[in-house]
Amino acid sequence: MLILASQSPRRRELLERAGISFAVRTVAIDERVREGEAPQQYVRRLAVGKALAIPREAGACVLAADTTVVLGSEILGKPVDDTEAARMLTALAGRSHEVITGICIFYRQELFIDAAVTTVHFGAMTAEEIESYVATGEPMDKAGAYAIQGVASRYITGIEGCYSNVVGLPVSLVCRYLGKLGVL
Repeated sequence: MLILASQSPRRRELLERAGISFAVRTVAIDERVREGEAPQQYVRRLAVGKALAIPREAGACVLAADTTVVLGSEILGKPVDDTEAARMLTALAGRSHEVITGICIFYRQELFIDAAVTTVHFGAMTAEEIESYVATGEPMDKAGAYAIQGVASRYITGIEGCYSNVVGLPVSLVCRYLGKLGVL
């Protein structure tokens, strides 16, 4: 049995669309960035923390992930309010950035840890477009204050890498691990 250690409806949807059966268990962990922590270290640490926090079930395989948006060297998490969402979108508009997802698979007392990186090219946005997008509410529970699969898709001019990674889970990477482990 595969256990998804995530509250994210997007991760659930991605696994369902890929035809993967799973159960959901959620845990709360401290998601604050540590001083001097690099983005890949950060998402990997959170994924491991989530995987290890799930109570063990005999024969179960636990999948945990964490996604962040990185602009230059700045980690852009989930905005706390509309003002922060608008600030993030203003910074992203007309520039490229990275979306990094750390994954951790805990199976048979072994941890398999990896990360996927996708470059996203964001088109220019006017102040009015940013205000209108923020008013949709879509940015509020998303790293970097946008959802590539939602209204923000109109501002994405291209990507380099895995699309599902930007949504929240690099499905092909996860499936390679699950296949090698005999879980799929």
